[in-house]
Amino acid sequence: MNSDLALPAVSRSRWTGLGAFIGTELRVQLHEVLSIATSVIVQAVFLVFVAVLAREYLSYTLLGAVVFSTFQIGQRVQNESAWIRIDHKLHQLYHASPMTPEAYFLGMSVGILLAYCLPIVVLFTASAILVPLTVPAALVLVAVLGAEFVFTASVGYMISTWFQNMRSIWPYSTLFFNFFGVLPPVFYPLYLFPQALQPWVLLLPTAGGTALVEEARGLLSLPTAWVVLAAVALVVAAILAFVGAVYWARRISRER
Repeated sequence: MNSDLALPAVSRSRWTGLGAFIGTELRVQLHEVLSIATSVIVQAVFLVFVAVLAREYLSYTLLGAVVFSTFQIGQRVQNESAWIRIDHKLHQLYHASPMTPEAYFLGMSVGILLAYCLPIVVLFTASAILVPLTVPAALVLVAVLGAEFVFTASVGYMISTWFQNMRSIWPYSTLFFNFFGVLPPVFYPLYLFPQALQPWVLLLPTAGGTALVEEARGLLSLPTAWVVLAAVALVVAAILAFVGAVYWARRISRER
């Protein structure tokens, strides 16, 4: 055969297969109706207790619930990615397809976000009604949620690639998401946190992002340096986590 007639190699875009995998993952996740419906149990429990026992903190808890709901997406990504790779072995099939590793990671993350966006939208709407948001505060909240999604989905995906069985993942995952989402001042105001540790806790994306929203809404009064610290920490954490997730997505694809 004349080698000049050979078909040229097909070049792939960095995001080849992204749209198709978003649709695939969305359809898979929408079958988990019970999981979607119960995804806001933690937030609901906090809201009920605060509304009954400390109503003056309800505004902080509402805004924190929105941030935490977005942060939970990372745990969904971690579970789904580990389930596909460890139990179903389907990641080998996906990585053998024309879909790129980046599209695999981001398609899974966006598909899960779309499936679980209803609870986030409900909490966002409740916050906008009960804690009337100015336009700047609403824009800050949207920006924070976007950065939170990038950070948490990226970290969740990376965690899923570090273990070889599901039982090893669950305890570490629970500790991580509780450390970032429950213990810091997310559901309660920053000024209730030990004063000496307040600037340091703003380095956490969840606490820093929530504080930025509360500052924009007027619920907190933070020094300018603290606002800059929280914003920079959130953006840097999101970027570093995303770069790390893309690296691990490529690495795990070569292990098929």
